[in-house]
Amino acid sequence: MEQSAELQKTSTSFNLRYLADSEGVLGGIFLFPALAYIIGLVAVPFFVAIAFSLSDVTVGDTSLDFVGLRNFQNIIRTPQFRRALLNTVLFTVISQFFIILLANILAVVLAQDFHGKWLARMLIMMPWATPIALGTIGWKWLFDSKFSTFDWLLVKLGLLGAPDALLGPGLHMTFLGREYLAMASVILVHIWRTLPLAAVILMAGLTSIDRELIDQAEVDGASFWRIHMQVKIPLVLPILYIALLFGLIFTFTDMTVVFILTRGGPVYYTQVLSVWAYFKGIDGGSLNEGAAIALFLFPVLLAVAILLLKTARRMEVR
Repeated sequence: MEQSAELQKTSTSFNLRYLADSEGVLGGIFLFPALAYIIGLVAVPFFVAIAFSLSDVTVGDTSLDFVGLRNFQNIIRTPQFRRALLNTVLFTVISQFFIILLANILAVVLAQDFHGKWLARMLIMMPWATPIALGTIGWKWLFDSKFSTFDWLLVKLGLLGAPDALLGPGLHMTFLGREYLAMASVILVHIWRTLPLAAVILMAGLTSIDRELIDQAEVDGASFWRIHMQVKIPLVLPILYIALLFGLIFTFTDMTVVFILTRGGPVYYTQVLSVWAYFKGIDGGSLNEGAAIALFLFPVLLAVAILLLKTARRMEVR
């Protein structure tokens, strides 16, 4: 009897050791939480949104009656949607251009050795570490129509508030009340918010480059710009593509900056698709059209993500 119990205990211990040493079993166990998270918070809402976009569901009537592509046809006909689509593309392209450009400059600077580098890195990371809503509210005060700090600075510099001033005789620029100034303000705040992440990603890529390659280029007489453009940039291109991919997805799907700063105004001149989907689906109660707006750019984002990942993979292999 005792021998049988001892054999059973030994068998159980052996099975546990086998499971602990099995990569397939451990991989499945460790992967399960992430998989459950993706299914619960990404996959399920995504398929619910598809069902809503193909039905006539509203806040007042939650029955799912299939209507095909009627919701997509209805939203495409509205000028608000067309303007939101244009704004989303412009918002993304312009902001990502400046983010990648400035991130390269910041990454090069932060990769150097100088006194106070830790402080500079901390200050640059502050916009990304600061809660989005809190940072945007701070910018909203800076752009205030009456108490703007920028207005005060422009008046002190003589660029505003005088009859012959470059920006006009008025004392206020009304940044968030004019079409182009409001869009420029939204882009500026988004660049301020997203730039640190791109800079840190590129800095990690630059610091991982083998120092011998840089030394060989310096010995051959290559200048700073030639080393950066012909040695460093080609080596970090895969990382640059990843930073661009993150930036595109964050910008296309972001609604916090526009929602807090302008709420799509003036009129709907700074409206983007994510904010318009919220106003249409949640505030307006048209869950079907809100879902259709939210899903409109999914094929485009999917194609861009696949293209950038494949390009990054080819560059990494080379």
